[in-house]
Amino acid sequence: MRKATLILDDGTRFCGHSFGAFRNIGGEVVFNTAMTGYPESLTDPSYAGQILVLTYPLIGNYGVPANDLWESTQIYAEALIVSDYSEAFSHWNGKESLGDWLKREQRPAITGIDTRALTRLLRERGVMMGRIEIEGVENTPLNLDYGDINYVETVSCQDIIRYNEGAGKRVVIVDCGVKANIIRCLMKRGVEIIRVPWDYDFNSLDFDGLLISNGPGNPDNCQVTVNHIQRAMQNNKPVFGICMGNQLLAKASGATVYKLKYGHRSHNQPVRMVGTERCFITSQNHGYAVDGTTLNEEWLPLFENMNDGSNEGIRHRYKPWFSVQFHPEAAAGPTDTEFLFDEFIKLL
Repeated sequence: MRKATLILDDGTRFCGHSFGAFRNIGGEVVFNTAMTGYPESLTDPSYAGQILVLTYPLIGNYGVPANDLWESTQIYAEALIVSDYSEAFSHWNGKESLGDWLKREQRPAITGIDTRALTRLLRERGVMMGRIEIEGVENTPLNLDYGDINYVETVSCQDIIRYNEGAGKRVVIVDCGVKANIIRCLMKRGVEIIRVPWDYDFNSLDFDGLLISNGPGNPDNCQVTVNHIQRAMQNNKPVFGICMGNQLLAKASGATVYKLKYGHRSHNQPVRMVGTERCFITSQNHGYAVDGTTLNEEWLPLFENMNDGSNEGIRHRYKPWFSVQFHPEAAAGPTDTEFLFDEFIKLL
């Protein structure tokens, strides 16, 4: 293995060995504390522009499954950082090794990093930009600022895509980087899906409900989407937002968003349904949050994070509009919050 180094914006260096593509790259360095699910995380479009650090020490031991279990058709994370990569894998559904997959997708990866020390640094100082330099690979300038780049534009579909045509009620998905399991959760509930690009004015379409998807980057870069949502809010059609969809719906209502110090990226985030004692363990992947204090009198918080008190969802007092910051399609347990799709379908 070639020597490889992760260099953070503050000058801190973490040295290890490359097991992915021989390619230098830059991105925002973030960490995820999940114990499993690296194929799903790597193919989640919300990781576009980010170098993903996995805190669980042993990665790669079950290989990579067939792509019908991925969250998209490709790897979107810029690079991967792990403590201990297992080249050998064993799983009934494993098709290839993690290293071979990363090389095929031209994504660099480093093993042998003290990911606990790296995660502690990011928790204390906040997420920051970083770059990977691999021995023998020519260095090129990497002047990136994660918050200024519209990553949604790069991951969204380019044309309208239809699923379950003629199945029943029509749901428009605004694709800001939609995960495949969101589409699966809607399809198994028997609705027709019209998936549109992030900047498409869907108000000209005939539909019964609107779902605003997850996506990467700074929601302030998606003002055109917010404008279309505001137009849709002039009628009473149901609206359901997930992850970035929560932030965009909040912005459409007049609220503001802010960047978290190190984000929420894990399978074990506890959230409480506001006004109840019901708590759910959720899967999350976001670096921005809604400022609940900026909601106007027509909106209420729906969920709150039990770790830091940040907003995890909003709802309108009178109209069928609600959203969540976590991922109800990505069950941290058996089904958990997937019932929210049923609540949305009931409103159609």
